[in-house]
Amino acid sequence: MKWKRSERLVDMTQHLLENPHKLIPLTLFSERYSAAKSSISEDLTIVKETLEGRQTGQLMTVSGASGGVKYIPKTGEETIREVMSLLMEELKHSDRLLPGGYLFMTDLLGNPHIMDQVGKVFASAFAEKDIDVIMTMATKGIPIAHAIARHLNVPVVIVRRDSKVTEGPTVSINYVSGSTKRIQTMVLSKRSMKSGQKVLITDDFMKAGGTMIGMKNLLEEFGCELGGIAVLVEANQPEELLVEDYQSLIKLQSVNEKDRTIELKEGNYFSEGGM
Repeated sequence: MKWKRSERLVDMTQHLLENPHKLIPLTLFSERYSAAKSSISEDLTIVKETLEGRQTGQLMTVSGASGGVKYIPKTGEETIREVMSLLMEELKHSDRLLPGGYLFMTDLLGNPHIMDQVGKVFASAFAEKDIDVIMTMATKGIPIAHAIARHLNVPVVIVRRDSKVTEGPTVSINYVSGSTKRIQTMVLSKRSMKSGQKVLITDDFMKAGGTMIGMKNLLEEFGCELGGIAVLVEANQPEELLVEDYQSLIKLQSVNEKDRTIELKEGNYFSEGGM
């Protein structure tokens, strides 16, 4: 089959988008399209200029015998702020207010389009961190973890409150909840991670950060390194947070349960070096 340039460009772009952060040798494209490497290089230049012009990603070229190209998903500041605005618009409605200052977010977490946007925003922030694994706590953090993992092209591990027979041998630790000050337990399968991996921790909502500290301590049991913390919504706590280095998209500034009002603002994504 003889591929036209337009056909090559479409197929090549789709292949790159489906394989983020994966080094793809030029020979793969050359053999796939029965085209000279010089032609493939010209095609990739067009793809690179288009992706970067639209601020949807970067195309990195790795030289050498084992070189190739690698697509790095990236989101521009304007788009990120649009995502933040969308989330605040959705979360400000009074019927989302739950007892204890929490917000109902299940519908947003189940929205694939919104979660894909959130995942790409966080993947942009941690694109250069060489993340190996995304870790989250069951259950609300799972959609966010998978969304980020999709754009970083890494696996997800899920920490649970209790052991499941289907997960085999597990490692468990006790930690103190930052909001309730109660001792709780978290469990993770021994097969989930390998020593030395760099892990990004994520969750949908953070109050004082006790759960994040618990997951961080769990990493130490596996001999893994903390690569970062990503939070969809953080609460405005009067007391000192248990974690310092994290990135959030939205900050729940205040709630008034009596008047049923919710005040939100942008999180610390940009101030913490998200871009």
